[in-house]
Amino acid sequence: MKIGIEAQRIFREKKHGMDVVALETIRELQKADKENEYYIFVAPGNDHCLAATANFHIVEVKCPSYPFWEQVGLPLAARRCGVDLLHCTSNTAPLYCHGIPLVLTLHDIIFLEPKTGKNRSAYQNLGRIYRRFIVPRILEKAEKIITVSHFEKEHIENELGLYSGKIVAIYNGFSRNFKRIGNYRDVVSKYIRREKYIFMLGNSDPKKNVPGAIAAYHRYLQRSKVKLPLVVADMSPSLFVSIKNDMGINNDDIMQYVDFTGYIPNADLPYIYNGAEIFLFASLRESFGLPILESMACGTPVITGNRSALPEIAGSGGITVDVTDYDAVAAMMLKLETDADFYNRQVSYGLERVKEFSWENTASEYMNIYKSMLKKERNI
Repeated sequence: MKIGIEAQRIFREKKHGMDVVALETIRELQKADKENEYYIFVAPGNDHCLAATANFHIVEVKCPSYPFWEQVGLPLAARRCGVDLLHCTSNTAPLYCHGIPLVLTLHDIIFLEPKTGKNRSAYQNLGRIYRRFIVPRILEKAEKIITVSHFEKEHIENELGLYSGKIVAIYNGFSRNFKRIGNYRDVVSKYIRREKYIFMLGNSDPKKNVPGAIAAYHRYLQRSKVKLPLVVADMSPSLFVSIKNDMGINNDDIMQYVDFTGYIPNADLPYIYNGAEIFLFASLRESFGLPILESMACGTPVITGNRSALPEIAGSGGITVDVTDYDAVAAMMLKLETDADFYNRQVSYGLERVKEFSWENTASEYMNIYKSMLKKERNI
């Protein structure tokens, strides 16, 4: 059987959530499936992070833009390779697949929700428009839809009227590189000179709630005797200052406690998590929340939101709060700072919690879907 998998962005150097999910799951499929033949469709890029094997072929598709790549280049390549099904992994898919059965991973439908915030980039806005046009038109065409949490499965069913048999929730895993590391200082020192810090991922998308995280950190500084610095990855200082000012934090005292690392490659992230005292993930809306698992696996307590899929992934023992209540978030940072027993319980809880998630399980469930679809096609 020939299985095609769209992994358009995995060769780009600056990978984000959906890219990581596709890459890690394909790596596990390579280990587990020696019988079927796979064609991995990618765009050109500098980070050749996936190698071909005997039954896994890397097919590079060159096109001038993402829509053209997906709507023209991908289905033509899939047809040339003679695949028996095509799995598109990143929310969208070709409108016309030349009769090839389609599996779609629909991570979320955030792009269909009301637009908020002024910090979304032009690239993000264009992507939103493209998804709003494409997704409703391909849902009926897809034989199977995968999403990444039970929260998102129910949300998609309710909002788009899908029957439950067509959509399935399959949890993401996390890379085994995310673990407790004894000697992390050498890598951490490439980015951060401070010994202890609170870590945060910067992102201009309004759902990531960077303004709320900054406001909560400001209130933490006003109350803390220790005043742990805040380390912000993947955000420019100028954007941070602009957001800070928009939140009414006009004094610059906060800036002496904030460091910016720029983009951190995935290989170095485990060291940064290990060096952090706290990971602040104050998102308003997530379909999964991969960084929660990454931080927990490194033994770093996580403060995250109490809405969308975040409580589902953090689990009953995780720290989930209303992230629009800046005092509540600040209070939790202070509790972790001052209550050693609470802190240690969170470390232990996180290390146990992550054992319930793995890319091996994700790949196994994908294989079951592929087999059931191909069996159905044969019967037809």
